[in-house]
Amino acid sequence: MPTVEQVLNAKQRRVLSIAERATVVEAAQLMNAEHVGALVVVQGEKVVGIFTERDILNRVVARKADPSATLVKDVMTAPVACCSLQTKRSECRAVMRNRRIRHLPVVEGERLVGIISIGDILEVEGAEQEETIRYLYEYLHGEWK
Repeated sequence: MPTVEQVLNAKQRRVLSIAERATVVEAAQLMNAEHVGALVVVQGEKVVGIFTERDILNRVVARKADPSATLVKDVMTAPVACCSLQTKRSECRAVMRNRRIRHLPVVEGERLVGIISIGDILEVEGAEQEETIRYLYEYLHGEWK
């Protein structure tokens, strides 16, 4: 059964995190500079939450909070759903669908080792489906065009 480790191996393993005492402005600037929609919030190496574009919209902008005075820890999503390297890809997809989330930090014990998004899962599954289609086409019709 395909696992999270296979998804991470197919992408860059770099994961962006931010300290819980950072301001929302600092987090937003990092997200913007790195073109990401979420940051894992850490306390040392321990995952304590996740900060997403939705958090900015719903917990800062909609409340008219000052982003330069608001700390990430006060508006992050916590507790955060996490997975391990051995978690089945289908379980991650189900958690993301049921909780209506797009990102899952990957941990070993309490140590952050990566993050996967619904886009990462769909990309790997799409590649697998394309390979299956190609195999079946070649089986039925000969060489792939």
